[in-house]
Amino acid sequence: MKKNLILLFKISVVCCVFLVAAIFIAFANSKNSVAVLNYHQINDVDNNALTVSVADFEDQMRYLKENDYKAITPEEMLAAFKNNTPLPEKSVIITFDDGYLDNYKNAYPILKKYDLKATIFVITDYVSLYPNYVTWDELKEMQSSGIINIESHTMDHLNLLKVDKNEARLQLSGSKHWLEAHLKKPIKFLAYPEGDYNNEIINILKDLGYEGAFTVSYAKASKDENPYELSRVPIFGYEGNTTQRFKLRLDFAPVFSPLEKLKKTLRYNNLGFIADFIYVP
Repeated sequence: MKKNLILLFKISVVCCVFLVAAIFIAFANSKNSVAVLNYHQINDVDNNALTVSVADFEDQMRYLKENDYKAITPEEMLAAFKNNTPLPEKSVIITFDDGYLDNYKNAYPILKKYDLKATIFVITDYVSLYPNYVTWDELKEMQSSGIINIESHTMDHLNLLKVDKNEARLQLSGSKHWLEAHLKKPIKFLAYPEGDYNNEIINILKDLGYEGAFTVSYAKASKDENPYELSRVPIFGYEGNTTQRFKLRLDFAPVFSPLEKLKKTLRYNNLGFIADFIYVP
């Protein structure tokens, strides 16, 4: 019993040291980083983790506007990182995955109302096919507005690590081709389905002319990251006040990123009972 308590104490001390160091480093680097927010559905019908209510989404966009956040595009962020030029203070990127119809019906009017740019990563084979996804005409309207930027989320939302190399290339090249053909603009960015990728996928992206790609994590995107491994902060739906979670993740991403990594490490090492005490909203 005594040995177990000593071991537990040692583990706790190591965790605390790691956590303090990680938070200090994260905050030190946060001035050169951007919170990239990741949404999916915006509606009052679907009650799941991928859905944020219309009222909550408007609260969140109003919060950004009233607190002087500047919504930029992935291209603007990457150009600043590459050229070592300053970004607007309190820069943020608003993104949506998949291309749901409610992005057009519910999110788009709110973004226009608060003059906030956003990027939608679209599954091209779903466009103008399924009733709960956008049409090509709706994508063209949003793209031409100057508010919405359209980019790729592959053709069929297949996990790129679970298909062979030829299929992965087809998913990436096909979505890029059809988006460029319909929207008459270069497609430069990808959001990885399920956030999964490897070096082989990155090499295909580079070969096809993509300039960057996004995964999902609690960290902010920074110029120290590989441009094909850019972080995004998930803003998903929950029971209760999702806007409070949004504010915590937006303002304290440098804290929650090392916390989340620590939780995963503890669970991987069969220390879930300690991980359960670590709060990540």
